[in-house]
Amino acid sequence: MGIDKESDIAANLQIGPTSLGMVRIYIEAEGVDLPLDFDPEEAEEIAEELLAAAEAARGMTAGGPKGKPRKR
Repeated sequence: MGIDKESDIAANLQIGPTSLGMVRIYIEAEGVDLPLDFDPEEAEEIAEELLAAAEAARGMTAGGPKGKPRKR
């Protein structure tokens, strides 16, 4: 599966600090428990990548900056 393919897989995502000063992204799905730990600097880089991807995705939809205003 690629990053641009639709999926029917459902998962839970939790993000928070660990007792060791790391940032954990925890993914739970049927048959999968995946804890991913990052140092704070890596977590900030991931957050920047998420924001950039959200902005790019917003620009690809009709409700993006160039289209009609989105309803909330």
